[in-house]
Amino acid sequence: MTASQIFFLLFASATLVAAYLVVTVRNLIHAALWLVASLLGIASIFVLLDASFMATVEIVLYIGAIAILIVFAVMLTRRVMEDVGPQRTNTWWFGAILAILFFASASTLIWLTQWPTLPEGDVGNTVLILGKSLVDPSKYVVPFEIASVLLIVALIGSIAVALPSKQSE
Repeated sequence: MTASQIFFLLFASATLVAAYLVVTVRNLIHAALWLVASLLGIASIFVLLDASFMATVEIVLYIGAIAILIVFAVMLTRRVMEDVGPQRTNTWWFGAILAILFFASASTLIWLTQWPTLPEGDVGNTVLILGKSLVDPSKYVVPFEIASVLLIVALIGSIAVALPSKQSE
């Protein structure tokens, strides 16, 4: 085994452990922090794959913005909700079956897809191609804008939940 393969296995196993802890820990703040650790592991794998742009996007966008937004939303709304009910339901098995089915279907789609490969010299133009694809109306501009609207709606919703309710007198 080469050193990069060993590092890949280390980062992949750390990412899997952190992702497992995201869904199994009982404390919501700890789950959000394990999410940050999981995303950091994914960024490390991108670095190993020489995808520095994707690693930077992972750190800046997902860890720096979305995960921190989740942490703040949890910290703001947890006290307001006064959640003292049970943290688990009796239908957990339904979610487990759905997760297994989703994993099987996603794995099948990834396995059966014919992925295009770039020639060795075209790797430097990847960011340019990605940037043009994001603003091209016939490619990814609509999904990009839908994602931005969804993030704004989630932010407004978390602010609305965190605001104290007006009690009528």
